Amino acid sequence: MLKKSWVIYDKENVFAKVLRKELPSKIVFENARILAIKNIKPLMPTHILVIPKEPIISLIDLVSGSDNETIGRFFRDIKAVADKLGLKGYKVNFNVLPEGGQEIPHLHAHLMSDEEIE
Repeated sequence: MLKKSWVIYDKENVFAKVLRKELPSKIVFENARILAIKNIKPLMPTHILVIPKEPIISLIDLVSGSDNETIGRFFRDIKAVADKLGLKGYKVNFNVLPEGGQEIPHLHAHLMSDEEIE
C-alpha cells in the first residue's frame, strides 16, 4: 500500500512561484489544470516539465489522494503537451521524493524527446 509523502506542501517552492508567475519560465503549453515549461537544465534536446496547478507534492500523493479521473486527466494533459509540440516519440519520467531524485516538492513530469522543438 502506498503511503502519502510525509512532506508538508511548501507554497513557496519554485514551481508554486512559477505557477503564480512570480518567477520567469518559458511556457510551451497551459490549460486550467497544468503548466508546461522548458526545463532550464535539459537532459535531452526537448525537456519539458509538466506541472499540475494543484498543490500536489509527488506521484505518491497524486495516486493515493486523487480519483482515477483526476489521475487519468493528468496523463492526458501530458499527452496534449506532446501533441502540441508535434513530438513523434518521447518519454515521461517522474522522480518520486528525495530518495528517488525529486528535488522540488511539487509533482512534475519530465517530458523528454530527442526531437528538437523551437
